[in-house]
Amino acid sequence: MEHSEIAFAKINLALHVRKRRDDGYHDIETLFAFVQDGDILTACPTNALSVEIVGPFGTGLKTDHNNLVLQTALSLKAHYGVSQGAAIRLDKRLPIASGIGGGSADAAATGRLLNQLWDLNATEHELADILAPLGADIPACVYSRPSFGSGTGTALSFLDDSKIAARHVLLVNPLQSVSTAAIFKAWKGIDGGAVHRGDIWDAANKGQNDLEPIAAAICPVITDILERLSLAKPAFVRMSGSGATCFALFDDAETLESARATLDPDWWSMASMLR
Repeated sequence: MEHSEIAFAKINLALHVRKRRDDGYHDIETLFAFVQDGDILTACPTNALSVEIVGPFGTGLKTDHNNLVLQTALSLKAHYGVSQGAAIRLDKRLPIASGIGGGSADAAATGRLLNQLWDLNATEHELADILAPLGADIPACVYSRPSFGSGTGTALSFLDDSKIAARHVLLVNPLQSVSTAAIFKAWKGIDGGAVHRGDIWDAANKGQNDLEPIAAAICPVITDILERLSLAKPAFVRMSGSGATCFALFDDAETLESARATLDPDWWSMASMLR
């Protein structure tokens, strides 16, 4: 029997960088939110473990030991002593290295998928703990619901989503990847301050993405995208993560599609809704 899971695209409503840590990582504060669409993962039970990658952004991706989908499967097999395998298929629909979860969302969806396929009966909390060593965004992606993240982003507290529920979201990427490591390396060490706590919509509007100007200096088209989206007067517009994907939130689909029609045809875009 085939099982499937969506690797929901992640957006950062705010992302404040607080300090550079001795281990090379950074302490951040962020507001995570997720959209209803993303990459699609399917799996069938088999004797062996295999990963196949297809889709518009699957070309060139390897399924070796560095692949997060495979790493997730191996981690769960080891932790739970699973003897059976799985034929996993990743339909890669989101751009690579784009600041919207990507590999982390794929890993999280793989965890949820194999939890069903192998009857592990793991809780979301257990999956998040097991998979956290594979990537800082993975725990948030396991839950895929609005949350406040601190530390490296793995310390989570969940937020009331009533102020952002049912928002239409337009994701836009110029199909130019930016290096997360390079973006954080260029951070000048200025504490972005605490993210406002309480109402998520108020906190998002009072916040910022500290990585946005750094990414825009490396990839200037980010500024073009943000300006183009702002012309449509959305309820909210910002760059996600370390870029280069930007997003805008709208109250209705008609306004979103009008904004989408003004975009450069060479840019990738996806219309969805917040979860």
